[in-house]
Amino acid sequence: MHIKIIYNNLEKKSYNDFVYHPMQSWQWGKARQVMGIEVLRITDNKDNFQLTIHPIPHTPWKIGYLPRSVIPTKEIIEYLKEYGKKNKLIFIKIEPYEEKSKVKSQKLKVQVKNKKLVKSSNPLFPDWTQVLDITQSEEDLLKNLKPKTRYNIRLAQKKRVVVKEENNDKGFQIFNDLYFATCKRQKYYGHTTNYHQIVWNNIKNSISHILIAYYQNQPLVVYQLWYFKDKFYYVYGGSSEQHRNLMAANLLMWEAIKLGKRLGAKTFDMWGSLPPEYDQSHPWAGFTRFKEGYGTKFTELVGSYDLVINPFLYRLYNFGYYLRNIYLFFKRLF
Repeated sequence: MHIKIIYNNLEKKSYNDFVYHPMQSWQWGKARQVMGIEVLRITDNKDNFQLTIHPIPHTPWKIGYLPRSVIPTKEIIEYLKEYGKKNKLIFIKIEPYEEKSKVKSQKLKVQVKNKKLVKSSNPLFPDWTQVLDITQSEEDLLKNLKPKTRYNIRLAQKKRVVVKEENNDKGFQIFNDLYFATCKRQKYYGHTTNYHQIVWNNIKNSISHILIAYYQNQPLVVYQLWYFKDKFYYVYGGSSEQHRNLMAANLLMWEAIKLGKRLGAKTFDMWGSLPPEYDQSHPWAGFTRFKEGYGTKFTELVGSYDLVINPFLYRLYNFGYYLRNIYLFFKRLF
């Protein structure tokens, strides 16, 4: 199998024909390049793979990241390993977008068994998400909601919460304001304003949609949603502390489901979740329960793996990452 690098002279439309997730799209890679991040695109003439290269400050070493591709073949893994050796990569994190229950081949297990890949101790995506089949009729979708969710939607409608799609600069500014207000309130370290602006500039006319819930012209909740191929994704959200009793978030998610149907999506991926039978005291329990209210299916993905290129520096990196997490944990407490 011949592996080759894809250069920028390839039209993005033909590139996107061979990827299956927005984080593998040409537009996403372009956004990362605008941020100054090196992007490597390769193909085996069956699937395309888009890798980002992240330098470690004040060192000659780098880390690679391959998000949401198909599971790489043995040939792709070998190519990436050789590329990593030549370009001072410590490891490459690989997080395929494939359901664990649907992976029929044993190629991933073989690669792990042969020590080509190791299970990552620091995944960027959770192993679980929740997925909703939105090929169902609107009536069936409504019927399959949890009773409390259905009640909250009707309450928001009764209280005259209004939902608008605003894919423009005004909509982005509202998203930016509410998203970062939420990050501050929850002591969550999100991306920077500049990061979100660059991403928005590159995907706003093709992938991203902004949906906002208003009460008396005041924005209460905002979602940034992505549509790619036949899938819809709930990626980012932000909310105001005002009028939380109006249940605007519930109505907004219902309208997001309806928007996904209008766009032609078959499934709606909620972008991360605890597994079924989750601990109700877990910090993620709230949003896991919220998503569950829409009749979603808990879905396990194949997980996060590291292609280790420099074993010694890989162990050192993981130790440093562990210390960083301890620091951030205590920083959130005070």
